[in-house]
Amino acid sequence: MKRYLALILVLSTICTNLFAAEAGMPQLDPKYWASQAFWLILVFSILYISIAKIYLPKIKSNLDDRENKIKEDLDEASKLKNLSEKKIKEYEIILENSKKEVTKILLVSKNTLNKNIQNKKASMEKEIENEISKAQKEILEMKKNSINSIHNISQEIASNIIEKISGDKLNESSTRAVIEDVAKKNIGKYL
Repeated sequence: MKRYLALILVLSTICTNLFAAEAGMPQLDPKYWASQAFWLILVFSILYISIAKIYLPKIKSNLDDRENKIKEDLDEASKLKNLSEKKIKEYEIILENSKKEVTKILLVSKNTLNKNIQNKKASMEKEIENEISKAQKEILEMKKNSINSIHNISQEIASNIIEKISGDKLNESSTRAVIEDVAKKNIGKYL
């Protein structure tokens, strides 16, 4: 069906003389073709020359400048990358040295602190020993003094008891001798 419709359209165009030259379109008239070819060649030649001599060099220059700028930026980026890697290595070396130094300082500080602690401990132990020896001396003196006091008190109590029981007062030297004798026998248990 489409073929028949296309055939009918072509035949009607041929028969009705619908060519543009006869209908008033001078571009399709062969007598104007020479002048059209001249202007066509002239316009395209001017267009070609202006593009080739003016626009293309500017475009090429811009592209070259852009390419050079990109190369420079890449070179600079490469230099900065190398510099940053170098700085990172230096930083790592400094960091490692700092860690070693801190470890060394900590070790020295720990040793110094241990020595100080040992010195303080030794001095504290000496002070404690001195205090203990002083206290022991005081205790011994108090024991000795207390023995004399106990003898005196015992003598008085014994004298009072004997006096109250018998009614007679005893000789102080005899009560003292008895008390000292008993004290000598039993003193070892308490001292």
